[in-house]
Amino acid sequence: MSGSTDDLSAQLTRWSETLASIARTGLAFSQNLYERERYEEVLHVAADIKASLDDDQLRREQAHFVQEWMDNIGEGIPGYITPKVAIGAIVGNDSGEILLVKRAPSGAWLFPSGWADVGYSAAEVVIKEVQEETGIDVVPVQLLGVVDGMRMGFTKFGMYMLMFHCRAVGGTLTPHPLETDGCGWFTRDRLPTPTVGAEWWADRAFEAIDGKNLTATFDVPRSPTWRGTSSE
Repeated sequence: MSGSTDDLSAQLTRWSETLASIARTGLAFSQNLYERERYEEVLHVAADIKASLDDDQLRREQAHFVQEWMDNIGEGIPGYITPKVAIGAIVGNDSGEILLVKRAPSGAWLFPSGWADVGYSAAEVVIKEVQEETGIDVVPVQLLGVVDGMRMGFTKFGMYMLMFHCRAVGGTLTPHPLETDGCGWFTRDRLPTPTVGAEWWADRAFEAIDGKNLTATFDVPRSPTWRGTSSE
């Protein structure tokens, strides 16, 4: 039963965020008063859907959803709502170990990751993020894949993560004092507890660390796509 509830929550989250994105993009491109009123109504429907999730905090914040969405509408192309982009780094060393960080305040362990910054290429963000979070210098080796965070269930908003395999080339373990509670090197059979999502990324991560040249993966398209079939 819990699995069905989780599936429903994921569906509601996607529907809410997608409706809000469509409405905000419409507001960014339309000056027609009638159209703008309709898009604002869609935002209210999206807020109702989001607040219907079985989450006390979401229900308390219902009144703020629409205003927050409205406050972040640009004009024209800057207002086109797209998924946020994050970078994940699978970093290996010469001993075949993986670099993990302990997230504050959750205490969960995960590979170094963070939002992509404007002005940097994706590979440059990886280098910067790993150095900032752990003090380790890396060289990106290969793109392992592109992951839809909302589809995987670890975000409640649109987000794509670009996962890179990197090789450690220097530096000293120095955990970021604000973003992490620690960092370290771990073997595949001694991952710390809890290590988030290891069931879907660990095998592939250690294949890359072991030197295997992998083809970048992506989420398999659903058939039909979840928002419906073509009108043809």
